[in-house]
Amino acid sequence: MSVTAEADGRRSVQVEFEVPGTPEEVWQAIATGPGISSWFVPAELEEREGKPVAMMLNFGPGMEPRSTLTAWDPPRMFTAQGESWGGAPPIATEWSVEARAGGVCTVRIVHSLFASTDDWDDQLEGAKFGLSGFLRTLRLYLAHFRGEPSEITQFVAPVEGSEADAWEALTAVLGLKDLSVDQRWTAPTGVPALSGVVEYVTEDPYDALLRLDKPGPGIAALGTFSFPGGGPTMVAMNFYLYGDQATETVARETPLWQAWLQERFPNGDGTEA
Repeated sequence: MSVTAEADGRRSVQVEFEVPGTPEEVWQAIATGPGISSWFVPAELEEREGKPVAMMLNFGPGMEPRSTLTAWDPPRMFTAQGESWGGAPPIATEWSVEARAGGVCTVRIVHSLFASTDDWDDQLEGAKFGLSGFLRTLRLYLAHFRGEPSEITQFVAPVEGSEADAWEALTAVLGLKDLSVDQRWTAPTGVPALSGVVEYVTEDPYDALLRLDKPGPGIAALGTFSFPGGGPTMVAMNFYLYGDQATETVARETPLWQAWLQERFPNGDGTEA
């Protein structure tokens, strides 16, 4: 476990990584609604008297957590305290940005809560683990699409079998099996227009990031996952498209992907996440 326990009861986990851009550019990506929506999930910031006071994230129907912003110091740091669930203490997440030489910044994320036991350490670890894939998308967004208009479309579908089975099925039908980083790739006939360069791929967990040129400039984040405590295995595809045509492209391509998912993974309904 990587949880740090302090004498006052604060328990925390930390993630630190480098991204390209100035502090102001990185701040726009991590601390504004349009910026967060460009690499994470659809997000909105609620303002009061010209100052952000809350953040709303949309992971899908019924999964729309709201966090209160308890500290706000642009472009250096902000803290969001999320709603607790399952009896857990509220988890606070602090984001900080520090400029480095060479046109990069260090982003540090600290998840913390106060507890007298280690009962909630798994939730802290889960928060850290769940964010890791999105942070790779953030780095790719800042490297290639920083500040561009964006639109996101997300899909999930349940499949039979394990996460490994789901990954095998997804990568096979998309023509991604046995590809490695930096390889160019085009989806086979029968798949909606999709091509680009493999930027990241792993089977621990099952994830891939593709930098797209079709259906437009963008990022595809692919993966499989299972819900804690049981439930079906899911395949997930997030498409982040950029540029002036992004909204039009998403409107055109979304029904094609819905129909494709329904055909290939008929246990799902082909709807957006």
